[in-house]
Amino acid sequence: MTQDTHEALTEHDVVQYLQQHPDFFKGHLELLAAMHVPHPSGTAISLISKQLELFRSKHHELENQLTALIDIARENDTSFTRLHQLTLALLEANTLEQVVVNLKTALADFFVTDFTAIRLIQEPISTTLLPDLFIASDDSHLNHFAEELRSGQPSCGIPTEAQAAFLFGESAAAVKSCALIPMVYPRLNALLAIGSRDEDGFHAGMGNIFLTQISEVVATRLVALLPESPEALVTIPSSL
Repeated sequence: MTQDTHEALTEHDVVQYLQQHPDFFKGHLELLAAMHVPHPSGTAISLISKQLELFRSKHHELENQLTALIDIARENDTSFTRLHQLTLALLEANTLEQVVVNLKTALADFFVTDFTAIRLIQEPISTTLLPDLFIASDDSHLNHFAEELRSGQPSCGIPTEAQAAFLFGESAAAVKSCALIPMVYPRLNALLAIGSRDEDGFHAGMGNIFLTQISEVVATRLVALLPESPEALVTIPSSL
């Protein structure tokens, strides 16, 4: 250290020197044994012990981060597997009735859901055996879902009584939370609802990416089976 012999070293000088020479103690191991660092408990510990403590703490932190990443990867892998199974189930459907049945079965079996409801916003198709599947675009019940239909984004949480009654009918009281998933595409306007008996089954903090992927798969199969007649091409009224 080039320091004037008549000028006292400051704490800053020592800190700066050690920062510039991190290997200083390699040649002065005897100093490490004599140095002590205050411990939160009030006792003193050696510098080596303190370093080991810091290394262990950092190691545990990295371990926790790695564990969290592995858990996320496993969860994503499980989700993609379930989505694949849902896709296969929908591809097996050759009619709208089969789409509805296969959708409810797949969501219950692969995603462990309690309730499923789907509504196509258009005039009923005479050939279908599911008249409840359709709702006219000017039906006042759609006002309960105005925000979802405007934004085109899924929402999760506790449904209103009106929403639950319209979507789940006699089972409405048992639905404690649900995901409302709008499906707004050039040839399709629809609502998909997935309900749970658990209030925390679908909560506001949930991500929407996976729900959106489910809606895209369902919508693609529905569009493939819907007629291309003009009456099937509807839009959401601007009054909603």
